[in-house]
Amino acid sequence: MEGRAVSKQLLVVYHSRTGGTRQLVQSLQDGARDGGASTTLRLLPAHEAQVDDLLAADGYVFAAPENLAALSGEMKEFFDRCYYGALDRIQGRPCALLVCAGSDGSAALQQMRRITTGWRLQEVAEPFIACTYAQSPEEIAAPKRMARTALERCYALGSAMSLGLELGVF
Repeated sequence: MEGRAVSKQLLVVYHSRTGGTRQLVQSLQDGARDGGASTTLRLLPAHEAQVDDLLAADGYVFAAPENLAALSGEMKEFFDRCYYGALDRIQGRPCALLVCAGSDGSAALQQMRRITTGWRLQEVAEPFIACTYAQSPEEIAAPKRMARTALERCYALGSAMSLGLELGVF
């Protein structure tokens, strides 16, 4: 006799100051919803996410802007607050990383990778840095409008992550 399938949970922890990262996360959410999987998607702003949220999830997407060539402070604070409480309790679970940056984004990505490596998470998708090309103080502070290609990539990631969790691919 087959048991009833238990729905998997994909937790998306994000921070967005000017809306770029939030648009990426929204597209990811749309992809997860439209992808046909029964995976539960839970979106949490970084300031709300707690250790118990990490422990309850089967997989993760961490999404944040790069600010001043580093991971945004609010996202870093989430990792600082939750790191030791989740250490040795979530290893092996799948994750994906998203960065919204004005140009490079590699420093924020490197910071997130160090943390997820410490948690021994399994990166199951190529990290994505969405570039806004904002360079002047006015462009940096302005609300963002993300490129269609960036949104499409996040949509596909949402679908793949939710379906991958449901099927036990990772």
